[in-house]
Amino acid sequence: MSARLPLFLRGLRRPPRPPGPPLRLQAPGRASSSGRGGGGGGGEGLLGQRRLQDAQAGNSRGQGSQAPSARDSIVREVIQNSKEVLSLLQEKNPAFKPVLAIIQAGDDNLMQEINQNLAEEAGLNITHICLPPDSSEGEIIDEILKINEDTRVHGLALQISENSFSNKVLNALKPEKDVDGVTDVNLGRLVRGDAHECYVSPVARAVVELLEKSGVNLDGKKVLVIGAHGSLEAALQCLFQRRGSMTMSSQWKTPQLQSKLHEADIAVVGSPKPEDIPLSWIQPGTTVLNCSHDFLSGRLGCGSLGVHFNGLIAEDDVRLLAAALRIQNMVSSGRRWLREQQHARWRLHCLKLQPLSPVPSDLEISRAQTPKAVDVLAKEIGLLADEIEIYGRSKAKVRLSLLERLKDQADGKYVLVAGITPTPLGEGKSTVTVGLVQALTAHLNINSFACLRQPSQGPTFGVKGGAAGGGYAQVIPMEEFNLHLTGDIHAITAANNLLAAAIDTRIFHENTQTDKALYNRLVPLVNGVREFSSIQLARLKKLGINKTDPSTLTEEEISKFARLNIEPSTITWQRVLDTNDRFLRKMTIGQAPTEKGYSRQAQFDIAVASEIMAVLALTDSLTDMKERLGRMVVASDKNGQPVTAEDLGVTGALTVLMKDAIKPNLMQTLEGTPVFVHAGPFANIAHGNSSVLADKIALKLVGEEGFVVTEAGFGADIGMEKFFNIKCRASGLVPNVVVLVATVRALKMHGGGPSVTAGVPLKKEYTEENIQLVADGCCNLQKQIQVAQLFGVPVVVALNVFKTDTRAEIDLVCELAKRAGAFDAVPCYHWSVGGKGSVDLARAVREAAGQGSRFRFLYDLQLPIVEKIRTIAQAVYGAKDIELSPEAQSKIDRYTQQGFGNLPICMAKTHLSLSHQPDKKGVPRDFILPISDVRASIGAGFIYPLVGTELEPRGSLAAWRPH
Repeated sequence: MSARLPLFLRGLRRPPRPPGPPLRLQAPGRASSSGRGGGGGGGEGLLGQRRLQDAQAGNSRGQGSQAPSARDSIVREVIQNSKEVLSLLQEKNPAFKPVLAIIQAGDDNLMQEINQNLAEEAGLNITHICLPPDSSEGEIIDEILKINEDTRVHGLALQISENSFSNKVLNALKPEKDVDGVTDVNLGRLVRGDAHECYVSPVARAVVELLEKSGVNLDGKKVLVIGAHGSLEAALQCLFQRRGSMTMSSQWKTPQLQSKLHEADIAVVGSPKPEDIPLSWIQPGTTVLNCSHDFLSGRLGCGSLGVHFNGLIAEDDVRLLAAALRIQNMVSSGRRWLREQQHARWRLHCLKLQPLSPVPSDLEISRAQTPKAVDVLAKEIGLLADEIEIYGRSKAKVRLSLLERLKDQADGKYVLVAGITPTPLGEGKSTVTVGLVQALTAHLNINSFACLRQPSQGPTFGVKGGAAGGGYAQVIPMEEFNLHLTGDIHAITAANNLLAAAIDTRIFHENTQTDKALYNRLVPLVNGVREFSSIQLARLKKLGINKTDPSTLTEEEISKFARLNIEPSTITWQRVLDTNDRFLRKMTIGQAPTEKGYSRQAQFDIAVASEIMAVLALTDSLTDMKERLGRMVVASDKNGQPVTAEDLGVTGALTVLMKDAIKPNLMQTLEGTPVFVHAGPFANIAHGNSSVLADKIALKLVGEEGFVVTEAGFGADIGMEKFFNIKCRASGLVPNVVVLVATVRALKMHGGGPSVTAGVPLKKEYTEENIQLVADGCCNLQKQIQVAQLFGVPVVVALNVFKTDTRAEIDLVCELAKRAGAFDAVPCYHWSVGGKGSVDLARAVREAAGQGSRFRFLYDLQLPIVEKIRTIAQAVYGAKDIELSPEAQSKIDRYTQQGFGNLPICMAKTHLSLSHQPDKKGVPRDFILPISDVRASIGAGFIYPLVGTELEPRGSLAAWRPH
């Protein structure tokens, strides 16, 4: 076989690699030139060698064969063009390094050499995966699947024997990486005429281009393709037909072969000619093109035509040009990949609404609308297939890798939906959020995302009944939204209770074992070797013990290391359950005889009150979450020092339990616009906002002109203040607009109307027009507008209209809101008609966002804890001053001494009044705000004072109130 190779190819040959296990480069890197140089000019590189060796070989071709300089110029043009395109791509994306992977199953490295040299000349990276020649179909597919998932690789070619090219192998390739155009998807697009959307076989393209460059006019010619199979045969026929040729296809053993050859103007030989087929069957003057070399396997056919026809184009011409065209396909693949990495305008198909009157129940509305498949929604908003994890048909998790892909994409506009001080029934912040994004996207064609909290089963089965919005502005399916979703809350429950169990178990073992026994349990002998884990080394460092050999610790150091000495009365970490079960509010644990009398009082909280939920909402990466989980303080030791989850050695386990919960959940509104549902901290003992990660991902996906609308819990005095001072500090994001939700019903209550009780019919003051009550109650709206203005953010008031509201009442609220400094005030009807009812609100928000935000924090973190509490009480609530209980002052002193004094403040206060007294409506004045206790969520990163002398810290299983 070697004797038949042109001289320039003989010079490239290398000794075959012995068969063996797959050979992988450690990482895709710059292709080796194997001592032959790179670049593209003069006589250097692969093409330069070819010209030299062709000259040495002499003129051994037929008269119709192309001269070396002419055929080389075609390859040179392709490679130079690829190089220029790649350079332009790299100018804008300096870190971009396209990689071609070639899976080779065979012992002939000729094509490997050609690919490496051409890749070097074009400036590509290349890596080979070398398999034994007898590799099975399954082994080849395994390697293909690995490359499919390798995000560093942008193109994949197969260099395997023809017998291995089964349909199963070919279609294992991802079509977007199939630079040889062998998959059904790429062939189908070629046949359909979408050549610009697919990769065309480099061999087939080389055949056609060489014919055209030789001066052969293909229009009207009869072309016979002999001995070609599969994708090559299909691609050849398609390309010739596109150029007006009449194509025939035949195998060598076809009885009509001689007559077909007599008719053919052009014969394309796709496999070696059998010895028993006479050359005389080919008519003189027929243009013959030999592509019998198996380009993908690197194996040469053994049946040369053996004569010189007027139009013979030899197999090495096709081979080299096909390799160059594969490089061109690689550059196209890299360009497509870059385009996919960038933000693209959404191609969102919105769902139509057919609102009914009277408006049916929320559940009926939800079930009447069929949501889009979540993978379709993901594709519409620019998510890649490998960036989502689908949970059923209507929900999916989004991987955090998207943030790296879109890191250079400008953020969209950031909108917060807050509210006035609400009634116990809630005023519809979630419904306004959903209605606003439906209006922006489905009716104004502006990319927008809603970011909402995931509801707890407590509120869902309590008075509130869920958090998916309502009427024709809700997230669907509402059952999926309100119950379980993708299991994030259950992951928090598992992690929380693991930590709770670790606390009591550690106390038990420290009470019942010697220092040596404890040490042997913590650092056991494994195969005769005792070693510290990384988390134990960190604990040793924290203790000031600079040793790494477990056998070198002194008795004192062993005791110090092994004993946490937790003081049971200081334990703040409770077990949790995501169900209201009042009989678990207080309990005694440790009553079994196996616990040897070590019992104590404990309790269950609602799962979403766990500090782990607050951590999830504020984290920005898996690494950050692990660090935050490790910092969580669960108790104090007998010396008054904090004991953390890291001290207990469970941080890694907690992170594993939470590794999927950290990914935001993708759902959709009734009109098919996207929603992230992620995290659900209460707005009392935590900050009451959905996750930082959901907001960050959404801001990238909507693009610079898009909007992300998120919601804060409770009224603006609680949820909005915490959003700005806690969440924005954690995220570094700057809000553009506040949408302040109000209702005539709530304003009447603040104006002196009778009390409102969930489940009890509203009194006539709320169902009949009462202008005076509305006017008097607008003081609360005006105060909350002023609170938002403290942070320098423009305010748009959204009046959530109920059917009992009158035009006079609506006009009055809007007028007084604008007088109070709101940028605009707009009545909203999304509950009854969907996004169409909030178009005016959407326009006002868009206009307000264009005014610019002068955002600022309310206080400096360096202020003492007491001063930060006083600032919030006076500036936001309107208090005259604060009053600290002795216990609160003691805790503040302790946290300051422990180094936690620079954390932001998360006030735990009733949501039903600006003051600490729920029955004080409107705008209470000249009151003293009592602080009964102060607690710390060190992992989440805030101090939370308990406001009021009789406040039940929200989170107890029976203390649920609407949020």
